[in-house]
Amino acid sequence: MPTNKEKAAFAKRLKDLLEPLKIRGGTKLAEQFNLRYRGEREVTPQTAHKWLSGTTIPKPDKLRTLAEWLNVKEHWLHYGPSPGVNARPLARGEKYPPSAETIELASKIESLTPKDRFLVEEMIVRFYGEDAEEE
Repeated sequence: MPTNKEKAAFAKRLKDLLEPLKIRGGTKLAEQFNLRYRGEREVTPQTAHKWLSGTTIPKPDKLRTLAEWLNVKEHWLHYGPSPGVNARPLARGEKYPPSAETIELASKIESLTPKDRFLVEEMIVRFYGEDAEEE
């Protein structure tokens, strides 16, 4: 469950992305979001207002629609930038620079047998989601 601080940080990222589009309120956000969303239940202006006020963070399917619409990574929109990384959002397909820990982990994975490496890669794809296969 996200903390109040995490919800407020999400709301700030969302508002910053919507500012150039001149979308400032829940009604306008809900209207524009619903034009793009293909799920069963549309978003109400009250729900959109809760996103903007930091009361709630959208469910994964709605977060995915927001990220696609605003051309940012779902992970960045939900959680923000990795520690120590520039705070600007990354465009789809753009990657965070690897940290020393990431390079060390990649080296360990690379040293596995092909069968074990395949299993680790499959596990990462499963945890990361379907977007990993598209990139």
